[in-house]
Amino acid sequence: MKTVVRYLINASALLFCFQTSTAQQFVHPGLLQSREDLARIKNGVAMRIEPIFTGYNELKENRQSQFDYKMQGPMEMVGRNPTVGQGVYDADANAAYQNAIMWTITADQRYAEKAKQIVDAWASTLKSITGRDAVLMAGLGPFKMVNAAEILRYTNSNWTPVKIKQAEKHFKEVIYPVIKDFAPFANGNWDSAALKTMMAIAVFCNDRPMFERAIVYYQYGEGNGSLPNYIINEEGQCQESGRDQSHTQLGIAHLADCAEIAWQQGLNLYGILNDRLLRGFEYTAKYNLGEDVPYLPAMDRTGKYLHTQIATEGRGKLRAVYEEVFNHYVHRANKTATFTQKAAEKVRPEPQGTPGADHVGFGTLLYSCSPQTIDPYAKAKPCTPSGLTAVPENGSIQLTWVPVRGTIFYQVKRAVNRKGKFKIISARVTNAQFQDKNVAPGRKYVYTVSAVNNKGKSTDAYPAAVTAGLPAGWSVTDLDPKSKKGQARSLESGFTVEGNGLGFTGNEEQATYIHHKLVPYQTLAIHYQPQLTSQFTGFGISFRQSAKEKGTGVNLLIYPEVSQQLEAPKWVVTCTARLHPGDSLTQVGATLDIKEPVISFNRMTGGCWLKLVQEQNQVNAFYSADGKDWQLIGTVARNLSLTEAGIIVFSGLEAVSTTVRFDQVRLE
Repeated sequence: MKTVVRYLINASALLFCFQTSTAQQFVHPGLLQSREDLARIKNGVAMRIEPIFTGYNELKENRQSQFDYKMQGPMEMVGRNPTVGQGVYDADANAAYQNAIMWTITADQRYAEKAKQIVDAWASTLKSITGRDAVLMAGLGPFKMVNAAEILRYTNSNWTPVKIKQAEKHFKEVIYPVIKDFAPFANGNWDSAALKTMMAIAVFCNDRPMFERAIVYYQYGEGNGSLPNYIINEEGQCQESGRDQSHTQLGIAHLADCAEIAWQQGLNLYGILNDRLLRGFEYTAKYNLGEDVPYLPAMDRTGKYLHTQIATEGRGKLRAVYEEVFNHYVHRANKTATFTQKAAEKVRPEPQGTPGADHVGFGTLLYSCSPQTIDPYAKAKPCTPSGLTAVPENGSIQLTWVPVRGTIFYQVKRAVNRKGKFKIISARVTNAQFQDKNVAPGRKYVYTVSAVNNKGKSTDAYPAAVTAGLPAGWSVTDLDPKSKKGQARSLESGFTVEGNGLGFTGNEEQATYIHHKLVPYQTLAIHYQPQLTSQFTGFGISFRQSAKEKGTGVNLLIYPEVSQQLEAPKWVVTCTARLHPGDSLTQVGATLDIKEPVISFNRMTGGCWLKLVQEQNQVNAFYSADGKDWQLIGTVARNLSLTEAGIIVFSGLEAVSTTVRFDQVRLE
């Protein structure tokens, strides 16, 4: 057997990839394997280079890697909890991806035909993914299906344009709707599974807005699965470290797959937050190799999961997830990954990622590479920057984006609206961040960024729009000054509110309140955009005497009723009023149980509307699932002194805040 040697990058192939990405916005193939990766793997097998060749034997001998594999499906509907065809779909997804890899290694058309047969059959047949765990179902097996499709599409497999379009339609219309709002109600491995599959669909379908949504969520998402919410501190502790070690390894593996896709698109997600992903892998590997690690009990973002000590369940049972991260940080980035390396060596050669289609596996074959000293992306024009976010902060706008591989500096541009002309406001920014101090309060701005190196300048990043602070007339107040301070950010037509407090009970008001002056006969209507984070969240709208606690007012609120069923609360909408300052709140009208399509498996997964209307002698409170059919919840005599209209948000817990988004706010 031969030892690992330095691989040569085919410069013309790399240049072709970049030229293609300029026209199509993405590098193809560009999910877990690039064109260069596939060539490296093929060469390693042909030359029997270790450990690639041993990894290849692991793949080749797997029963789902055979071109005579008997397809288990397809089915029109699959589901998880209750289970409907989950094992059938996952087995076929494994076979599709593994046959696609075998095709690129062997050039045996029979493998390509098997992979195409599976993808085509499911794309033409599957109509729905169901069950309480549908998001997880759609985030696991379909990831392998999309990866198989990406490889087939860009490796001359004779896959017809009609079938490719069919696959695109299937991924966007059947898979994507299930994962489009992620899974902020669950443990983080759900969120990160949805994330990586969304990124994969976006690349395959050349959908830049979808890709940007996933990239931004990876960094700043409200749920447990975003990078900072899953790997919760610098030590590398994970949100599920206190649950069990199997799910913890799964969660970080999903995040690693996201980072690998981004890397193929010329973006360095691996490096953000001071290599936070590596810290999570090092912490988890160290503990599962039998060593002690620090542990800090921490409530998760849902408010449901608090583990007082690190879990011993599954300890020492290393999953096939370490080669990808070891090879990136040690061989690509020239960094130390002591425990990740030990874990990779202990598992090597990595087998299939089981159970089902939980993760890819086969990392010894797929990711083994020799050390690199120069990023090959420095030899070509930079890829398009991604993940641009603009956040108002202390009278300025703070911009951040994902670092672009091979970039020397960035140019930052600004316009006054999406159709306006962009002007350069900083011509040479060396880090992937910029603070724009030249902004006017309440004014909207749109930003973009381009990357520059010695080979040229990239196309502009997907624009980010922001308002410098809140729109004129709007303010944020915490109704209980003792509560943790909340905040609000302006969207183009609404707000994102980070709220705190236990809510409205009897004589108490603990909530974040974003408010505006109210004049007679005005109406306030809001649309809730799913999903929220704390599963104890309450939100709604209010007409009040003032922002002071316990003033007169009318409130229309949605919240989960107290229940012994932590995972299955009943969500209701109710109207309350305080008729005299200092009085207890009084319910007005009946409590309405919220039903489908707003509620799915006891979760607020659908959007809905709330509206308060001032009429001549009364205030009417309405609820609507669609903004068309309105249901009267309560009526209050209009003899109160009401001078403010606003939005109420509370987390329902002391330990955590909640994030709620309202994409439509109408005060008119």
